[in-house]
Amino acid sequence: MKMESSQQFIDAIEAGDIQKIQSLIEPMQLSSEPDAQYEIANMLLRAGYLKEGEQILEHLQFLFPEEAQLKIDRAQVLMEIDQEDEALLLLTSIEEHEEEYPQALLSLADYYQMQGFYETAEQKINQALALMPDEPLLVFAKAELLFETGKYLEAVRLYENLKEQSEEIGGIRLSERLAEVYSTGAAYEEAIPFYDESLLHHVTPNLLFGLAYSAFQAGQYDLSVRKLIEVKTLDPDYFSAHLLLSQAYSMLDEHDQAYAAILEGLSRDEYDKELFLFAGKMALKIGRTNEAEQHLRKAIALDPEYMEATLTLVSFLHSVERYEDVIELVEMVSTNQDDWSALYPIVADAYAKEENFKRAYAFYSLAYTDHKEDPNFMEKYVYFLLEEGKRDEALEIGKQLLLLQPNEERWQDLIESFS
Repeated sequence: MKMESSQQFIDAIEAGDIQKIQSLIEPMQLSSEPDAQYEIANMLLRAGYLKEGEQILEHLQFLFPEEAQLKIDRAQVLMEIDQEDEALLLLTSIEEHEEEYPQALLSLADYYQMQGFYETAEQKINQALALMPDEPLLVFAKAELLFETGKYLEAVRLYENLKEQSEEIGGIRLSERLAEVYSTGAAYEEAIPFYDESLLHHVTPNLLFGLAYSAFQAGQYDLSVRKLIEVKTLDPDYFSAHLLLSQAYSMLDEHDQAYAAILEGLSRDEYDKELFLFAGKMALKIGRTNEAEQHLRKAIALDPEYMEATLTLVSFLHSVERYEDVIELVEMVSTNQDDWSALYPIVADAYAKEENFKRAYAFYSLAYTDHKEDPNFMEKYVYFLLEEGKRDEALEIGKQLLLLQPNEERWQDLIESFS
């Protein structure tokens, strides 16, 4: 009966027939031994049929109400299906003298970690470790918690201790985890050897990209380029690789290749504003200004609040004295923006060049708050005020300029000219 019942469930799982699975459960519970029921429950859980697996575990727990392992198994499933309160009751019913108590503590730690109560989760793991200090799964659980809460150095110490005993735990290679922890903690050079070690075991786009990213952050741009090319070979649609590859080429001053790389990325993803922004920057680097403008305008079209793209385009338009276009663009995108102060000095100058002095004055006034420590801005501002006959305001700006540039005699001369 055991083999026949199991095969019926296997057939139903392979067919994805949930109604058949549900119809098999009650007859199986009446005819199969508890061990067989437990195996079928685990089979269903592995296949993703959580509620159906939990239904069988609930029945087994009714048969064996004091069986701690059943409580733990069922609690873990209940947490997966958002019935945390019932899971908590099951776990807290397991007493200290029971053999499964450390495992219950670990499950409780999972519960509190899921709820965001990290200190309580760590306390539960520490309780379990006090009972079983050399248990690798408990040490690993603590390392995972420390990693999640940003305690990277402590996590690394535990992972490295585990790695001395085994290359893998809980289906996770410790070299991969160490690479991830070091990279997340911005210790990029330390991450690289662990990525290399992981790649000796198996090669995946994610691992290659992780190595490429760490190499880029560590200033090893040639290595980053090589690994990103490997990423694209394995997975041409690994979108993040295109931008990072372009950036790596740019850091090597290979701007033509950087532009080609970002265009390839755009050919595969035409809705990524970051790709359009960087394409615009690279096109400007190599003098393809018409293409640069098109890329930047597409980035802004995708996100009208994309400040970096707007600032890049505005700065370019201002540099080629297209002041009307500067004004048109800014008035179009910044209507509802609270803080576009980086644009204000450029727009003020554009209005001044177009002899719209009222608007220029408005933008100079807006810009002053965030740019009063910038001598270049303040210099333009003081001369604008002088041209507009606003002598009192010009005098105040002149005094501030003298504080910013005490060795500039022209500001002293300017102040003296007012007396």
